[in-house]
Amino acid sequence: MTDSHLLRVEKGHADPEELAAITAVLLARASARPATTTARRVRSTAGWRRLERQGGFRAPHSWQG
Repeated sequence: MTDSHLLRVEKGHADPEELAAITAVLLARASARPATTTARRVRSTAGWRRLERQGGFRAPHSWQG
């Protein structure tokens, strides 16, 4: 951000009290997050199919998925 404002009102007019309230809520939510994050399981294979390795056409009655 180029200016010193942390919050910007996109539509309407917010009073200083309303900005203070939303700031308090956002800070409370940010501090309530767990300090440690659990590691996600790493996949050994891709979850998607590479199109260049597929045959050009698969009939709708085919047994191949």
